[in-house]
Amino acid sequence: MRIRVALAAAPLLALSLAACGAADDSEPAASAAKQQPVNAEVKIVESSFGPILADQANRTLYAFVKDKGGKSACAADCLATWPALTSKKPATAGQGADAALLETVTSTSGTNQASYGEWPLYYYAGDVTSGDINGQGVDGEWFVIKPDGKLIKATS
Repeated sequence: MRIRVALAAAPLLALSLAACGAADDSEPAASAAKQQPVNAEVKIVESSFGPILADQANRTLYAFVKDKGGKSACAADCLATWPALTSKKPATAGQGADAALLETVTSTSGTNQASYGEWPLYYYAGDVTSGDINGQGVDGEWFVIKPDGKLIKATS
């Protein structure tokens, strides 16, 4: 009986040990979203597009044009590429960000997601380091956000 229990538990143990492996540093945005920090900050940073929104680690934040009325339309496969900015506590407004535009909405995955103006906020998994803006204009649906909450639809 003990052998059967041990054999049945072995795959679960292997799976749980694999889940505890080290995070892949080549995808900081995706890793950050999975870890869900206690506090998140939205601030304004300078970029090649002018001032835009970023998080406390200067990772670029994006808006999805399919989000309507402040509600996230990004789910499942979308969230794998565009992780939501989530935190256990509501995000705070950092340097240059307008606290009146910063809110918390419920993401499609049921977590608390930061939003700015009418836009729920996301990272792009293709941004490898702080300051990358590789998600700008992807599929004509993903754009960085100005300090006033409007999208910057220019691409370079």
